[in-house]
This record gives sequence, structure tokens and C-alpha cells, in this order.
Amino acid sequence: MDVKDSNGAVLKDGDNVILIKDLKVKGTSATLKRGTLVKGIRLTDDPDEVECRVEKIKGLVLRTEFLKKA
Repeated sequence: MDVKDSNGAVLKDGDNVILIKDLKVKGTSATLKRGTLVKGIRLTDDPDEVECRVEKIKGLVLRTEFLKKA
């Protein structure tokens, strides 16, 4: 299963990615800003989603359409 970012680059476990859009996090008052570096992503069973940890928010799942490989 290939997991690709918004530009079509293949993502792997442990890659660093950058957000391409401001994202509101459900359940918190936090907003992840465009250009935020996310380190050490983990792939999930769904090729459109990756799991990560950002700014003390653990277990965050991001859609690959909002990411680009760093």
C-alpha cells in the first residue's frame, strides 16, 4: 500500500511532513498553522491518513491531502 502526500510523494514511517493548510483540531481549541513541521509520522491501515503527535496533542490523525513531504 502506497501512502502519498498532496504532491504525490510516497510517505514512509518516520518521515517529516509540513502542513499546507490551517487545520482546526476537534475536541481542543488548538489550530495547527500552515507550514507547521510534523516529525515522525506513523502510517495507518488507511492510505489517506497518518498518525502523529504535534504540540502535546497525542494520537492526532491527519489526512494526507493536507501534507507535503519535508
